[in-house]
Amino acid sequence: MLVLLNGAEEKHQWNPPYRRSRGLIVLDLFSATSAIAAWQEIDLENVEPFTIVLFQDQKLYQLRWNGTEKNTLELDSNENHIWSSSTLYAQEIRQQRAQWFATFLDTKPEVTFEEMFHFHRYTEADNAQHGLIINRNDKLKTLSITQSVIEQNKITVMHHDLIEQKEFSNTFIHV
Repeated sequence: MLVLLNGAEEKHQWNPPYRRSRGLIVLDLFSATSAIAAWQEIDLENVEPFTIVLFQDQKLYQLRWNGTEKNTLELDSNENHIWSSSTLYAQEIRQQRAQWFATFLDTKPEVTFEEMFHFHRYTEADNAQHGLIINRNDKLKTLSITQSVIEQNKITVMHHDLIEQKEFSNTFIHV
């Protein structure tokens, strides 16, 4: 499972043209036999900074490219984590969003996928600038929420289109 966020630790200076799209880097990693091994080898020179959250072989990684160097951080997959794009949110807003998540988790001994979706969809719903669903003058807005639930050899991906108000779901079984 891979998730791409634009930017690394902090918002970077946009400096096109870039040699390669970050989305193509995701496809390279996803199509490799081992995404983490491919990450160690991949050439990121002149690629715009990004963060990838990778879950592979029961291990969780944060992979960052800041435009100069790669950083690989293995995280505890039994702990809760939240990310917010550095290109969209200043550090203090990212910390505030992390606090919303911590407060949400404090109220739940165990979180169901429905509760997690509700958190993402409705937390700070009136905060169109920095809430979890944004709409900044109809120029920058959250279009969808995608959630993956991993249980043993089964992955269920749920996608909620916020514009059309439609939900899609698919389950994959790994044998």
